This record gives sequence, C-alpha cells and structure tokens, in this order.
Amino acid sequence: MAKTDQSLNSPQRAAVQTVSGPLLILAGAGSGKTRVVTFRIAELIRRGTRPGRVLGVTFTNKAASEMQQRVRALLGRQQETPQISTFHSHCVRILRRHIQYLGYPSNFAIYDRGDQLSVARQVLRELRVGNELLRPEDVIGRIGSWKSTSVRPAGAAEMADTDRDHVASIAYRRYQNTLRGMAAVDFDDLLLLTDDLFTQHAAVRRKEAGRFDHILIDEYQDTSQSQYRIIKFLAIGHRNLCVVGDDDQSIYGWRGADVEHILRFQKDWPDTKIIRLEDNYRSSQEILEVANRLIRFNRIRFDKQLRSNRVGGQRPQIVQYRNETKEAEGTVADIQNCMQRLRLEPRDFCILFRTNEQPRSFEAELRRAELPYALVGSTSFFDRKEVRDILAYLKIVHSPRDEISLLRVINTPPRGIGQKTVKSLLEHAVRQGKVLWDLIERPDQQADISAAGRQSLDRFRDLINRLRQQVGKVNVAGLVTEVIDAIQYREEIERLYDEPIDHQTRWAAVEEIINAAANFDKRQGRQATLAAFLDELTMAAGDFTSNKEKKLKQNAVALMTLHSAKGLEFPHVYMVGMEEGLLPHYRSLKDNADDVDEERRLCYVGVTRAQDCLTLSLAQSRMKWGKPRPSTPSRFLYQLSGQAENVHQTDLPLPVAETTRRRRTPTKQIRPSGKRS
Repeated sequence: MAKTDQSLNSPQRAAVQTVSGPLLILAGAGSGKTRVVTFRIAELIRRGTRPGRVLGVTFTNKAASEMQQRVRALLGRQQETPQISTFHSHCVRILRRHIQYLGYPSNFAIYDRGDQLSVARQVLRELRVGNELLRPEDVIGRIGSWKSTSVRPAGAAEMADTDRDHVASIAYRRYQNTLRGMAAVDFDDLLLLTDDLFTQHAAVRRKEAGRFDHILIDEYQDTSQSQYRIIKFLAIGHRNLCVVGDDDQSIYGWRGADVEHILRFQKDWPDTKIIRLEDNYRSSQEILEVANRLIRFNRIRFDKQLRSNRVGGQRPQIVQYRNETKEAEGTVADIQNCMQRLRLEPRDFCILFRTNEQPRSFEAELRRAELPYALVGSTSFFDRKEVRDILAYLKIVHSPRDEISLLRVINTPPRGIGQKTVKSLLEHAVRQGKVLWDLIERPDQQADISAAGRQSLDRFRDLINRLRQQVGKVNVAGLVTEVIDAIQYREEIERLYDEPIDHQTRWAAVEEIINAAANFDKRQGRQATLAAFLDELTMAAGDFTSNKEKKLKQNAVALMTLHSAKGLEFPHVYMVGMEEGLLPHYRSLKDNADDVDEERRLCYVGVTRAQDCLTLSLAQSRMKWGKPRPSTPSRFLYQLSGQAENVHQTDLPLPVAETTRRRRTPTKQIRPSGKRS
C-alpha cells in the first residue's frame, strides 16, 4: 500500500485508510472520487476482508464497469472479486432469491418500455378509457413518476385531485395487477419490491444484510426514498457504510432524488466520520473561484471549497448578445476562432443549455459553419412529437401527396377519422393505384366509409385546402402560426397532458418552430418560401440523425443539457441562455427556495465541467410566439461574479455592454469581477 499512498493526497489517503464505521466522503467536482472508492476497496481486502464480502453500488452500468475494472487492476489476479453493480442490478439478484415471498415466481420477467406500453394499452381498453382522456404514454409517465417517489397504487388514489388523476390511479392499480398476473415487473418495481421485501420480511432482510461486511455507495446525493431505505436495511447491522457524494451536485430532484439523504447522513449514523475532498484535478483556479462564489448562496449545504491543483488560468467571461440568433453566431464564431488560434479539435468544446428547445439555433449555426456536432443525452429538437406533428402539417400544406405526413396527422388532433376509416381509404387507394389525398378530395370514391366518417374527411380536406390558399399570401412565420391556430394544437397539448410542466415544455417546442420561421423570414427576406423553410429543417433533421449514434466518441462539438453533462469535462465550455426563466428555470421560481437551490446546483455543475475556459452568455431578447421579448440576466450571473450580496439582489446592472463589430462576434466580452490567484 505504500505505492498507493504516494499517489493520493492527504484527504484521499484518510478516506482510503478509514476502514470501519460510517464514513461520509464529500467529494467535490473533479476531486478523484472514483479513485478513492476503488483504492478503499483494495485496502479493505488488503487488511483481510474477503472480496465477496464487499458491496459497491453506483447508479450507472458504465460507472459500475469502470469501478470494477479499476479494482481488478489494483487487486491483480483474485479468485474472488467484490460485488460492484448498479442499484437495480443488485435488487434483481435479491428479488430472484426471495420475490416468491411477495407472490411472484423467481423467474419473473422484467418489462422494458415497449412492454409497459403494451400493458398500458390493454389496461386502458379494459377500463374503456380513450386516448382523449389518457394515452398509454401518459399512463406510463404517471406511474413512473409515482414509483420514483415510492408511491404505491393506494397512495396514488389518495393523492388524486382531478378526474384524470383518479383514472390514472385506477389504471396504476390495474397495471400492477396485470404485471403480477404476467409474472413480470418493470424497471421501477425492482427498487419498490426490494423495499417491500425488506419491510415485510425481517428474515429475508437479515439474510441479505448478512452477505456483506462493508458497503460503499457512490453518488449518494442521488438516492431516492426506496434506495435510501434499502441501504439502511443492508448496513444497519455492521454499520460499515461508506457513502460518497456531493450535495452541491444534487440535480435530480425531479426524478425522486432527495438531497436531504446526504445532508442528514451524520444524523442517521451518529458516529460518522466526514472527510472532504476539495482538491480539484479538473478546472483552473479561476473557474473554481467562480464556482465556489456561486454555490455559497445555497442556504443548506456542507461547507467546502474547491481548490485547483493548477495555478491561475484564463478568467471566465460573461458575454451578452442582442438575441438568441446572435448568441448562436457569436458562440460558434468564438469556437472557430479558438480552434484556429489554439489548434484545438471540435471535441474540445461543449455548449451547455438548460432546456431541450435551446439547441436549435446552435445546430443551425454549426451546420452553416460546417463544424461537426453531436447532441448528447437529450432528444433532438427535430425528434420531438410536437415538432414532427407541426412539420407534418406544413408538409401536406406544401404537398398533400406526402402520404407519410398525411397519415401522421389525419386524426391528430382527433377529428373523428378512426382507424377503420383510414384502413378503408388505404385499401381503396391500393386497389385503384391512387394516393390517399386523391380519395380524400373525391368523396364519391370513399366507398365503405360511414356518413360520419365522410363528414370528418370533408372537414379535414377543407382545412388543408384553406391553409394551402394562404401559401404565398403571408410570410412563413405567419403561415406556421395560422396552421397551429387552425388545428388548435395548444388545446390538444392541454387535452393530452394534465401536468402544467408538460404543457409548458411541449408548448415551448411549438413556439420554437415559429421562432425558427421568423428568423428564416428575416434572413431570407423576399426569398423566404414554405418549400425552402421545409428543406432547411429537413436537412437539419438529417444531419442530426447522422451524428446521433456517434455522440461523444466522434470528433465533434458537444451540445447537451446541463443535466446530461454531469460527470463529463471539456477544455472549453459555453453555458448559454443565462437568463431568468431559463436558468433558473421559470418553474423553479413559482415554487419554493429549494427549487431555486437545485437550479443553482445545476449551474454549479455546468461551471465545473470546464477545464480551461468558461464562457457564460445571455441574450437581451428572445423570440416568443414569433416576436422578440426582453430577457432578464440570470441572478446566478450576479452571484458568481461577486455583484450580489444575497439571492434577492438581482436588480443590479450587469456590467456587460454590446458593441458593433464587423466580425461575427457582435459583443464585448466582460470578465466577472474577482481577485486573480
């Protein structure tokens, strides 16, 4: 172990050599926590613990595989190895051994999302619930949300406030009964059923807890209520529990993670030893000063401060642009400039954003600059259902013979054209060698279709023809707006999704199409046509598809949400859209201070992804519903730049001034205040 000790700093060494009792390792961003965990496992075994008596648990298969490989490298050839896996994998093993106590066979099946949707469809048919009230996707989404917060069917029924909630809770109960009848569980059940097993069967709990003498949990700040309880059940006997995490990087509250678990660890385990890993091996000191200054505004957290093992570095910059288009242009121009000046590769750059709607303008600008890019860890703007629906309407307004688009929206939103009518139309079209629109245009060709079905087809035909008459009479943005209004798509979103969060997110994607059209009109002037606009978006979607599978493995600029960026690092990071309503997101501003604190942690995660250079940008205005709306600088900019004494002082003038330049970067870059190292 002497060679090992020399490669660790003092706090890391203390964490590795603390081999008994509860241990909380507060591992700041870039502080080498995986190294510490694997060295600690090796030290436990060196001191006599059987490898098989050590359990290491993390959240992803990738993290578990990496940890297992590192441990093997440290241990050399061993007949027995520690058990290192994800929470879900470990729970599968437990359930295979004991699930019969809950009334399931040990050879239960684990259903994926496709299987879940099939069960949900069956349940909705049995309940005679139509898509206008709940779709299978809605049911699966609600059940997943309930399960992530440990809510069982009975609890869901008690929580139901609306008719839709009530129906969903009934579907939840029926869904669970159906799974049980099929001897199946879903992914979320792996945690819930293990929790139930330990709660209801003490003998099973004791037997499983007795398998291990030491338990190590990675990313403890991300644990849900079920995971928290499972850990406590397993460790309560020997109390040799080591958890590693960072409360400042707890950003998954929306999916059931509870930062309180790490904050109250010492209270749960009174004789806890706490070790802080504050030496950062990723970012420059200038970047860490900004990060430390920002996160101190969170009300409840462990006191810690990151220190770089590098001296100085380039100071982070705040850049203000006139609008989101200029922000994309300026960011991409800066990337090009850095690549040429510093001889860097596209993979050295990352653009981080808060919402899935933001990257559209950056994708477009990167394509124009012929820079390869990859949208990582989120759905492409062009893959969203709302975007595909609206584009399908625009395509059939342009050309009704586009049968793929026609079939997508012929009954979206529902207009009484059911599957039987569509099937009959398709059969006649095949027999007569005609396209579907020809039959829709000729009611006399619509044999075997009911009178009600014909009336619905007539209304659909008239709608499309009425919209087609507007082509060329209004600009592209105006046409897009007319299409959305004519089909009443906003009402459709409100009908399909009961949660306000879903309304806002999906409607934001629709608004982004209008913004794209408005920018297209402005850029093309009199040359702007619907056909050209569709060509531009089609090419954009095609480009994304070619990049999608390569992701971070290819030499490309990375575009990703702040949530997706956790655990990654890049030499140059651009955090865009630093405005109130985006970061912090407007949903967090409506609720409580805990939500704003999580948004601040999300900002902190973004800042600490940067190794060498960090640029934070904002737009003075953003397009909303086709018109520019003024933006307010994010409160986090004031806090990280040392210009706000507390979270409420966000009305100070941000010292960022825009200037006119001939080059593509249209702004003056201002550095945050703060003392140099």
